[in-house]
Amino acid sequence: MEKVTVSDKLSLFSDHWNPRIVGELNGQHVKLAKLKGEFVWHKHDEEDELFYVLDGILKIEFRDKVVELKPNEFIIVPKGVEHKPVAENEVSVMLFEPMSTLNTGDTHGDMTKENLEKI
Repeated sequence: MEKVTVSDKLSLFSDHWNPRIVGELNGQHVKLAKLKGEFVWHKHDEEDELFYVLDGILKIEFRDKVVELKPNEFIIVPKGVEHKPVAENEVSVMLFEPMSTLNTGDTHGDMTKENLEKI
């Protein structure tokens, strides 16, 4: 059991769309990421995904609407729902996802990260 200071962990990296694992519990990963620009449209067929905004403003685009998240707000994207995160400026987020979750879900490409670093 060790305390995690989120700001210390965020200071260890500066790249975007490359989540880092900062904890594990009950088959879930706790991840931190910095986002900037547009991600890819994707969905997760078997996993729900939680985006918790720490700093900045994150938009989650869905096929029928856009949800804007500010610091200390979160959204749970249910499995099977297509979505695309968009960050006009840099955003720091915490993600809660099953360990099996691939960041790009059913879409594979340049933004796919298969072996995440633990920090």
